[in-house]
Amino acid sequence: MQTVDIHVHLLSSEVAFNRLYDKIAIRLFGRKLGFDPKALLANPYPAYTNALVNMIRNSQYLTKIVLFGVDAQVDDSGKELHRDQTVCATNEDLLKLYQKNSDVIIPFFSINPMRPDALELIDKYYELGFKGAKFLQNYWGVDTREERYKPYFEKLKALNIPLIIHLGSESSVSTVKACESITMLEQPLEVGVKVIAAHMALSYEPLKFWKAFSKNPKNFNEDYFTLLKMLSNYDNLYADISALITPVRAKVLRHLSKQNDIHDKLLFGTDYPVPFSTVFTSYDLPYKKRFALAKEPNPFDRCIKAMLEYFPEDNPIYTNHKKILTNEQQNI
Repeated sequence: MQTVDIHVHLLSSEVAFNRLYDKIAIRLFGRKLGFDPKALLANPYPAYTNALVNMIRNSQYLTKIVLFGVDAQVDDSGKELHRDQTVCATNEDLLKLYQKNSDVIIPFFSINPMRPDALELIDKYYELGFKGAKFLQNYWGVDTREERYKPYFEKLKALNIPLIIHLGSESSVSTVKACESITMLEQPLEVGVKVIAAHMALSYEPLKFWKAFSKNPKNFNEDYFTLLKMLSNYDNLYADISALITPVRAKVLRHLSKQNDIHDKLLFGTDYPVPFSTVFTSYDLPYKKRFALAKEPNPFDRCIKAMLEYFPEDNPIYTNHKKILTNEQQNI
C-alpha cells in the first residue's frame, strides 16, 4: 500500500528553536521524528528539510507529501503584524524546495486573504505550480464567513484549487478561538471550493483533562460530530486525519474507524512535524502493539502503521487524495 500525506508543514527558513514548546519537543521527540537533535539546533532549516526529503524518499508507504507554510498575520492594508519564527514558512521557500524535489513534494500556498493583493498572489503561485491552498485563519484572526472573503474563494473555485482549513484546537501559535470552529467551512463550501477540514475538527479543553483523554464518544466535542454529518451532506467537503495520533486526539480513532459511510471522504495526513508517540497516547491499542510500532524508525511509516490498525490497507482513506488532486496536480 502506498499513499500521499495530505498535511505536512514546512518550517520557516529563519526558524530558531527558542520557544519552550520547541525545546521540549526536540528534547523528547527529535530522534523519533527523524532528526539529529544537535544538527537541528546547530543549523535548523537545512537539517529539517534534508531529513524531511530523505524520510519521504525512504518511506515504505509514502510516494509524496502535500507541503505548505503559513502566511503571516497582516492588517487590512497588508502591513505585517506578526510572523511566527517557526511556523511561518514562506511560499518562496517552499517553491525553492519543491523545484529541487518535485518528485516527492506537492506544494500548497498559504496566502492570508486580508492581503490587498491576495487574488493576484493566488494567480502568481498557481502559475508557478502550486496545487492547493492552506488556511491557518485562527492565527490570522480571519473569520471566513465574512462577505469580503468571497472573491478569494471564488478564485480558488475557478482555478480548481483545493483548500485545507485548520479546525479545532491549536497549540503551536496563539489563535483566535472563534476562528477554529466548524463554521469556518460555510462560505468556501457554499462557493463550491473543494475543502479539506483538518484534524477532524477536534478540540479539547485543557482544564477538563478527563474529557481530553476519554475514549467515550459522549466526551468528544460537538464540532467533530457536526463534521461527520457534513461529510455526508457536501460533495465538495473532505477531512484529513492529520494529528489524530497525538495524545488528546487519538481517542477518536476507534469511533472514526467505524463510521464506514464517510471513509470515502477521509484523507491520510500526519501534521508532521507535530510530535506524537505510538506508546503514550489515548487510543485503545494494547501496549505490546504500541511498543512494536515504536520500533519503526521512519516517523511517517510509524504513523501509517498505527493507522493501519484502524484503517486496513484496502481502506479508501489512503487513495481518496486522488479525488482532491488531479493527475496533473500530483505530477503523475
